[in-house]
Amino acid sequence: MRKRDLRRPFVRQFYRRNRVNFSLAMLTTVAMAIVNLVISWMLQQAMDLIAGVEGTLPLQQLLWVFFGVVITIILVGLLRAWVMPRFYARAMGQYKDYAFEQLLRKNISSFAGENTSTYLSAFSNDTASIELNYLENLFTLVMDSLLCLGAFVMMFWYSPLLTVIASGLSLLSLAASLLTGKRLVAAEKEVSRKNDSFLSMLKDGLVGFSVIKSFRSEKDILKLFSESNRQVQNAKAHSNRLRKILNTIGIIAGLIAQFGVFLTAAAMAVAGWDVTPGMAWVFLQLSGLAVMFLEEAPSLFSNRAAALGLVEKLACSLAENVREEGRPIPNVLNNGIQLRNLSFAYPGGEAVLHKVNVLFQAGKSYALVGTSGSGKSTLLNLLMAGQDGYDGEIFYDERELRSIHTDSLYELVSLVEQNVFVFNSTLRNNITMFQNFPEIQIKRAESLSGLSNLVKQKGENYLCGENGVGLSGGERQRIAIARCLLRETPVLLVDEATSALDKETAYRVTSSILDLKGLTRIVVTHSLEEALLRRYDDILVLSHGRVVEEGKFDQLMEQKGLLYSLFTVAQ
Repeated sequence: MRKRDLRRPFVRQFYRRNRVNFSLAMLTTVAMAIVNLVISWMLQQAMDLIAGVEGTLPLQQLLWVFFGVVITIILVGLLRAWVMPRFYARAMGQYKDYAFEQLLRKNISSFAGENTSTYLSAFSNDTASIELNYLENLFTLVMDSLLCLGAFVMMFWYSPLLTVIASGLSLLSLAASLLTGKRLVAAEKEVSRKNDSFLSMLKDGLVGFSVIKSFRSEKDILKLFSESNRQVQNAKAHSNRLRKILNTIGIIAGLIAQFGVFLTAAAMAVAGWDVTPGMAWVFLQLSGLAVMFLEEAPSLFSNRAAALGLVEKLACSLAENVREEGRPIPNVLNNGIQLRNLSFAYPGGEAVLHKVNVLFQAGKSYALVGTSGSGKSTLLNLLMAGQDGYDGEIFYDERELRSIHTDSLYELVSLVEQNVFVFNSTLRNNITMFQNFPEIQIKRAESLSGLSNLVKQKGENYLCGENGVGLSGGERQRIAIARCLLRETPVLLVDEATSALDKETAYRVTSSILDLKGLTRIVVTHSLEEALLRRYDDILVLSHGRVVEEGKFDQLMEQKGLLYSLFTVAQ
């Protein structure tokens, strides 16, 4: 698909359910253009009236026209002040909503390889540029072009010869301006690209603040930040330089056109042509209106193209790395999850999993045990379609994972991750993920996850802060567990969910998970408590990406293999 075709649905968002506001805003723009042309005509009439030229409008009538123009300006100005902000607000709101909706359609695996700074820039700096250089400039472009067209029509009505001379002078300077216009588009894209890198650097500095401080890397990070900041500012300076050059070319064009027309009119008047003082003056005014468009047109068109380029950039980013979706599946697991010769390696790295063959039977509980780096978390990530590019097969009942639509998969499977993200919202919203659930279901999830006391102490409306800054690590993990328990999906994947909990709470939460009947539970754990290990239906022991042992606790302990070694060391 061509880039223009990709951006088209994004541009439509500016006008969707916004046509009344757009039409009224455009109507006021046309009205203001007409008023400006009438003002030029009034000045010509006033000048000829002073000079005593016959056929001019009497003073009283001219005053009535003047009062009419003033009233029109007030009424149109009030309407513009009301309707144009409404148009801008709805246009940008719908654009950002649509773009974010497209972003949320990506699945976990397709988003995993994305640079989030691209989207941070797209939804902040880029949208500000789009509003200014596309939406606002749209009305400026219409008004200036109408003034230019109207000016030429009026000038032709006054004097065809002077109009031809004015056109020649104006078009000559316009050609010079257009030569530099294309460079501005490339410069704006470069500013956006450099800003992406800068936001990425800034995000790293903020997210990794504690690491920077603990390793005393402030000077090194500051050096990287300063370099990225310098590149952004240089790109902006280059873009601004081009704008100034365009503006200077426009000013020169205006001087040549206006004074050239005025001097020509003066020469014609001296030579005896039918050119009145008012006509010479109105030509100066009208050529100024025409030149104003020719001055601004290169910059306006270049800015418009640059803004559409930013829309196109976002549209292309959202169209990249999209996983080819399969078909929906029923929200039930009848037989189980089967892995056949499953192997996986991260891009540019060594294999993490090697020909894993496992059957997780529906409704049973499984513990994944092994040393760090043995592939346990990667295995859960693959079960959630968190990564593409695996070899072998992953079956949910009779359907291979690649052929399953991810929306259906997420209805079937929940994942409690070790790293929990908490939204800057209330405790209740973080538990329910902003969805509506029966109250009894929420209370049950809070109880099973060990959140009941926290909710009683702080209340459901307690604001958790940015990424849960107002909560402890254990409290954040309880929230993640409650989220998954609340959904009641047939499959529950748990990746070291109790690592930040105290021993007693961790035992109670894990027991609650194991007590959930009818769910297929696959739990990655480093906790080797005998009482808990005995409760799993099956234990899989991984080492270097391979399942080296599988069975019940007593059976594996009798073999005195890797589980026996890990268990003995942990005691």
